[in-house]
This record gives sequence, structure tokens and C-alpha cells, in this order.
Amino acid sequence: MKILNPQILLSFLSLILGVITPFSVALAKNTQKYTHSSNSQQIVVNKTEFGVRIVNSARKVNFFPTTIVPLKQGDAYGWRIKLNNYQGKVQWREVLTLPQAPETWITQDHKNFSISKDGKTAISQRTETPVNGVIENFWTISSGDPLGKYQIEVYIDKRLIGTFAFEIVPF
Repeated sequence: MKILNPQILLSFLSLILGVITPFSVALAKNTQKYTHSSNSQQIVVNKTEFGVRIVNSARKVNFFPTTIVPLKQGDAYGWRIKLNNYQGKVQWREVLTLPQAPETWITQDHKNFSISKDGKTAISQRTETPVNGVIENFWTISSGDPLGKYQIEVYIDKRLIGTFAFEIVPF
């Protein structure tokens, strides 16, 4: 409980003072309403989460919310966003910014993926049907990924719906 109290205090102070900290980003439950232009449905974001996804030896997928990500090849980091009562497809865009360019960028969808000229930022776009109201995206960690501070921004219809600041540290 002693570890959680400073995080809650920092999050509370960030709300009052308007300062964004990694703790406020990680702990905040984002609730926003706006109209999705493709089908005029109102999108309500119930929850945003960032963390590490690890598959154990029994092939069970586990998600651990965190802002500190060990550079362990094969694990994955990413976000999940829970939408309230949304029906149909959602078009989202993700902007991933690294502290420096990785050795290589690997993606399964080359058509909806672009990299900045300096190699530090990747933009992914997808259209998908939420599963149980959840949209998500994960990146698999590889040995050529740089250590340091990263940021992911997620947009629906050009509106920012989630920002995730995190750090990749040595394993």
C-alpha cells in the first residue's frame, strides 16, 4: 500500500495542477464522449490500460499493467481501450515514438504502417470490430529495441483518446 499511495497522490496532484506524469497516465481511467463520423455512434471510453503481455509455458496470455517494460525478447508491450456499448467497426490510429530508431521495424500490416524519416516514430492504422468492447495493439520486444522513454498516442477519428508514457529498461 505504501507504493500505491505516492502514485495516487501524484495522480491527484496532476489533476489539480494540470501536470501529466507517468503515474497519472497509467492510473487514469479515461472517459470521453464524442461522435464517430463513420456511423454516427457515440464513443464512450470506459478504460485505458498500458502494460506487458506475456505468454507462459502453458500458452496462457497474461496482461500486467505497468509503465516499466523490461527489454525481454519475445514479450510484448501495448495498450487496451475499453469502449462502452459500441457496435460495429472502429478505425483507430496509433503513433509510437521511441527515444531513438530501433535496429529494425517489423509489422504484420505493411499497408497501414509508416515510419518517420528519422526512424523514431511509427504510425499504424487499423479498422477492427471491438471484442467485448475492447480494441488493443501490442508490439513484440526484440533485441534491437532501444532502451529509454517511449510514448504511444491512440486516436479515433483524429481525436486523441489515450496517451501512454512508458520506459524500456534492461532485463
